[in-house]
Amino acid sequence: QIEKIVAECDKILVVEEGMPLVEENLKGYLGNPKITGRLDGTIPRDGELNPKIVREALNLPELPSQAVPEVVAGRPPALCVGCPHADSYKALNEALAEFGRGHVFSDIGCYTLGYLPPYNAIDACVDMGASISMAIGAADAGWFPAVAAIGDSTFGHSGITPLLDAVLCKANVVIIILDNDITAMTGMQDSQVNGRIEQICMGIGVEKEHIRVINPLSRHHEENVKVFKEEIAYNGVSVVIPRRPCIHVYNKKKRK
Repeated sequence: QIEKIVAECDKILVVEEGMPLVEENLKGYLGNPKITGRLDGTIPRDGELNPKIVREALNLPELPSQAVPEVVAGRPPALCVGCPHADSYKALNEALAEFGRGHVFSDIGCYTLGYLPPYNAIDACVDMGASISMAIGAADAGWFPAVAAIGDSTFGHSGITPLLDAVLCKANVVIIILDNDITAMTGMQDSQVNGRIEQICMGIGVEKEHIRVINPLSRHHEENVKVFKEEIAYNGVSVVIPRRPCIHVYNKKKRK
């Protein structure tokens, strides 16, 4: 049946997301140059498909489009109003200003939005669990301060091992574990490390006096800035835990 279809067509375009599995199998089975797709560059080898890419692959004319008026403002995602991470980033930014800004590496979570204005608090974010390892690498390269921002849930999922690495290599890093008492980004699930973060950090070797818990509220701003400055100045592994429930959790409990 496949050979019959190919024989009846002048050209076969294989349009598939991800790896060109079907295209590779067809080429391997038929060895026919009429089969095109990602492998021959008709469709880009990587990246997601979209209507424009498929239209160009089919040599179809571009559809007329309407220009977006300049008065329409962009609406990028933002931290929720009342989010504890906002107060954490405000304090961190003020503390870092004294040390020449530094380098802040984020993990994956709501707090990644700290990369955007008005906070502009994050320099790099790669994937889940990478923040602490990147901070260690930055410290090894002589960058100072080297700071990692990771959520409580992500810390339990993939942050404990790199924190142990930081302790073992005596890295000069500050690890911020943003504890909002919930896995807010992906469904409001409970976090397995809630109530245990300090004990976990001490258990893998972080010195007790350099595990600091702060309350990210505007009325504690000056105190929080002071804690961040002290731990940035410390030559070793520091853990700062800004602890305040996600605003949605707080509001839900308040309604009850």
